[in-house]
Amino acid sequence: MSDFPHTPPKQSWTFSNDVNAEIRRAAATGIYDIRGGGSKRRLPHFDDLLFLGASISRYPLEGYREKCATDVWLGTRFAKKPIHLEIPVTIAGMSFGALSGPAKEALGRGASAAGTSTTTGDGGMTEEERGHSNTLVYQYLPSRYGMNPDDLRRADAIEVVVGQGAKPGGGGMLLGQKISDRVAMMRNLPKGIDQRSACRHPDWTGPDDLEIKIMEIREITDWEKPIYVKIGGARPYYDTALAVKAGADVVVLDGMQGGTAATQDVFIENVGMPILACIPLAVKALQDLGMHRKVQLIVSGGIRTGADVAKAMALGADAVAIGTAALVALGDNDPALEAEYQKLGTTAGAYDDWHEGRDPAGITTQDPELFNRFDPILGGRRLKNYLKVMTLEAQTIARACGKNHLHNLEPEDLCALTIEGAAMAGVPLAGTSWIPGKNGF
Repeated sequence: MSDFPHTPPKQSWTFSNDVNAEIRRAAATGIYDIRGGGSKRRLPHFDDLLFLGASISRYPLEGYREKCATDVWLGTRFAKKPIHLEIPVTIAGMSFGALSGPAKEALGRGASAAGTSTTTGDGGMTEEERGHSNTLVYQYLPSRYGMNPDDLRRADAIEVVVGQGAKPGGGGMLLGQKISDRVAMMRNLPKGIDQRSACRHPDWTGPDDLEIKIMEIREITDWEKPIYVKIGGARPYYDTALAVKAGADVVVLDGMQGGTAATQDVFIENVGMPILACIPLAVKALQDLGMHRKVQLIVSGGIRTGADVAKAMALGADAVAIGTAALVALGDNDPALEAEYQKLGTTAGAYDDWHEGRDPAGITTQDPELFNRFDPILGGRRLKNYLKVMTLEAQTIARACGKNHLHNLEPEDLCALTIEGAAMAGVPLAGTSWIPGKNGF
C-alpha cells in the first residue's frame, strides 16, 4: 500500500447523480419522464438585474404621499370593449382538469378582489371561475377542449394560444387519473384515459391563417372582445411581429421558466428561452412596427415578486401574468404538508406531483376527498393579499426611480450583475456603460 493518502473520489459534472438516476429510470421503464411545473435549471432571470434608484441625478417620489399609478388598459387597438385593470399583474391560463373546481373559484375570487383578470386555460370555462371573475380571459387552444361560441361571448377577452413557454412547439398532457366525469364531459374525452393536447391548431397551415382565425373570433364576438395571441419564448421578434400583422390587440409572451400541468421533462429543461432574453426582442418588434404601447405586451415565466414585475415593465412590458406563484399563494406545495408530499415520493417545493392528481393541498387534483380540503374563500383571500403585496413592491421601486406610473419605468433605470443578464436585457453591466453585443463589442 502507498504511504500517500488517496484523492477523494469526485462526482462527474456531466454524469451527476441526477443524470445517472434518469438514465437508470429510462433504462428500466422505456418511457420518457413526465412532470409538471417549470424549468429547474439555473437560468438568467430578473435576479440578474438591479434598479438604479434616484439620488442627485434623479428625483425620487416621496413614499406613499406621491401617487404612483398601476392601472393598465388591454385591447385598445381594435376591441370595442378594452379591459381596464387596476394592477398590471394578471393570472395566467391554468385549466380546469389540471386544477380543481375550488382552485379555479379561488383564482377568480382573488383576482377580482385585487382588480385584475384570470384566464381559463385549456378545457373550457367553469361556472366557478366565470361566476367569481369580474374579468375573465378565455383561452382558445389547439385542442379546442370545451370550446363553444357561447362561452367566447361570455368571456371578457379571448386568448389565442399558439405556444407556451414550458413547451413551445409541443403539446401538454393530462393523465387519466385527473380526467373525472366532469372533466371528460367538458372536454368530450373518455374518462380515465390519458390525453395529449395538440401542438398546433388543426385549421392552420401558416401565419396567414392566424389573421383569418382572429377575424372569425371578432365576428363571433361582435368586435367587442380584445384578442390576445400567446406565444412561447422561442423566436419572440418574428412571432410578435406576425401576431401584430394578424391583428392581435395584445401579445402574451411566455418564457421557459413558466410552468405547465404536465409535459416531458426534456422539453421543460431544453426548449425555449428565458423570459429575460425574450422581452427586449418582442419590444423591439413592437417598436419597429410603431406599435409599442398600442399593442400591449403581457409577459410571463417565473414572475414571483413586485421587483420582477417592475423589471419586466422597465424592459417594456405593459403587464405580467403569474401561474406557479399564484398556486403557491393559494397554498400549494406548503411545507406544512411535507409528510403527505413525502408519502407521494416528492417534497414540498418540488412541484413534480402536480400531474399525478394526488395533491394533498386540494389544488391540482380532481379527487373530491382532496379538493374538498381546499377552502376557495380563504384561497382567494390569500391570492388577493399576495397580489396586493406584489403591486406595493413594484410601486415602491418605481417611486424610488422617480416614476409616477409603473409604465414610466425604462431600461435606463436598470443595470445587470452578470454579462449574460446584460446581454439578454440590453442594459449595462453594473458599474460600466458596457452592454454586451452593442457597439461592436
